[in-house]
Amino acid sequence: MEKRLIECVPNISEGRDINKINAIAAVAETVEGVKLLDIDPGKATNRTVITFVGEPEKVIESAFRLIKKAAELIDMSNHSGEHPRFGATDVCPLVPISGISLEETAKFAHQLGERVGKELGIPGYFYERAAKKEDRINLAHCRSGEYEGLKDKFKDKNWQPDFGPAEFNESVARSGATAISARDFLIAYNINLNTTSTRRANAIAFDIREAGRIKRKGNPATGKKVLDANGEPVRIPGKLKAVKGIGWYIEEYGIAQISYNLTNISITSMHEAFDATCKAADKRGLRVTGSELIGLIPLQAMLDAADFYLKKQERSLGIAESEKIKIAIKSLGLDDLKPFNPKEKIIEYLLEKDYEKKLIDLSAADLAEETASESMAPGGGSISAYVGALGVSLGTMVANLSAHKAGWDEKWANFSNWAIKGQDYKNRLLYLVDEDTNSFNQIIKAFRMPKGTPEEKKIRLQAIEDATKYATEIPFQVMQTAFDSMEVMQAMIKEGLPNSLSDAGVGILCARTAVLGAYLNVRINAKDIKDQVFAKDIIERAEKIYRDTLETEKKVISIIDTRI
Repeated sequence: MEKRLIECVPNISEGRDINKINAIAAVAETVEGVKLLDIDPGKATNRTVITFVGEPEKVIESAFRLIKKAAELIDMSNHSGEHPRFGATDVCPLVPISGISLEETAKFAHQLGERVGKELGIPGYFYERAAKKEDRINLAHCRSGEYEGLKDKFKDKNWQPDFGPAEFNESVARSGATAISARDFLIAYNINLNTTSTRRANAIAFDIREAGRIKRKGNPATGKKVLDANGEPVRIPGKLKAVKGIGWYIEEYGIAQISYNLTNISITSMHEAFDATCKAADKRGLRVTGSELIGLIPLQAMLDAADFYLKKQERSLGIAESEKIKIAIKSLGLDDLKPFNPKEKIIEYLLEKDYEKKLIDLSAADLAEETASESMAPGGGSISAYVGALGVSLGTMVANLSAHKAGWDEKWANFSNWAIKGQDYKNRLLYLVDEDTNSFNQIIKAFRMPKGTPEEKKIRLQAIEDATKYATEIPFQVMQTAFDSMEVMQAMIKEGLPNSLSDAGVGILCARTAVLGAYLNVRINAKDIKDQVFAKDIIERAEKIYRDTLETEKKVISIIDTRI
């Protein structure tokens, strides 16, 4: 079952005192099982974005402790900054990551808010998916008037807090209010301009953001507002959906920026916002010089950005993930103002730090040493998968080289598709390198189970049977994947660079070795399976792949012999 994980991204109203920031952020990890991922302070905005992740109940406890600590250390009566704000912990959104829906996450947001109001005496509002009233869905509405307007806001019966006291007492004067939500993954994203003009930055923001701008007669900036039949201002919508944005001047960098919130990156991605802003800036005589990511980003968003620009260049999309990350960084200018470290900004890379070291993370020399040691794993199954991964990597290399060949521009998309297929096969085989060793370890674990009573013996025997079946299925998957990957090398032998014929040929030989090696593992593991129906079926299917592989190898080598 998929583990339930949510992300919490509290924004605190302190971006200058690093001691206070660290003290507040550190509270998040005082709950066991919660991982602090990022602390991103901003001096000009006097605001820090903190990100942590964990199981819902634990994250809620961490969020409560952080809100409490922020209220202790931040006095809102003395606060100033460029960013809209109304509380020490200004906003505290919860974001579903895995194993939990947005609706379920909203229930946890309500639990957190009720506790913050009752135990800490901090008032606040539920917004986005946690909103209990339609006019509170939009954070900007909840935060209108900012901190300075709270006293009068609480007097308005339409804006009584969703939780906490409805009076601006001495405690609230210090803590301010807090907005708590459940929302989809949001990217806080700033785009840098070659100007110091906030007015011009705002004009571009109005071009792009979903809310657009108010329609005016005559001068679009100072003309009289156009009103509808109800007396409300008519708006000219912006170009992109699920985008909020304003322009501001950042003294720290000496430039104007457009600050976007991309509220649903499946509707408007980071690279689409960047590209549209570049075009809008150009029309207004300005130039985008780069961009700045506040907080963290999912890996897929970076890979999508790389693919967007690779397609524009008519370059192969089937390149290594690390290369795609470099392309995304440079294309979006994410390192324009300060270095951009993917290991510190991409969520999946941060979480990898807690994962157990994998065989595929070892160098080739270290993997050879590990294999040569006295340990029984990694064994033939893992090495077969590794050889298969190397083989299809060669086929993928030929596809990428062919996509980049001068004079073959009309063929780039075809070769790119083959390279993408190759990467998929390679990634699957690399996964099976470790999974084969894991499956063997499960057998060892089953054999070590207690067997003192008849019931324990029964449970132990079933565990051994299940583990042995799985340890047979994994090398079978290696066989199937390695055999299927041969299509990449075959296509490259037929269509790819003539000078890379031998590389594709070596790829075929590696795939063949992977299939035959994994076949031996299927056979040796299947002989210990008690379920003869299962054992017979998997052996028959493995034998077919074995025969088909040898036949394919024979045909391909024959073709290569005639062309070299």
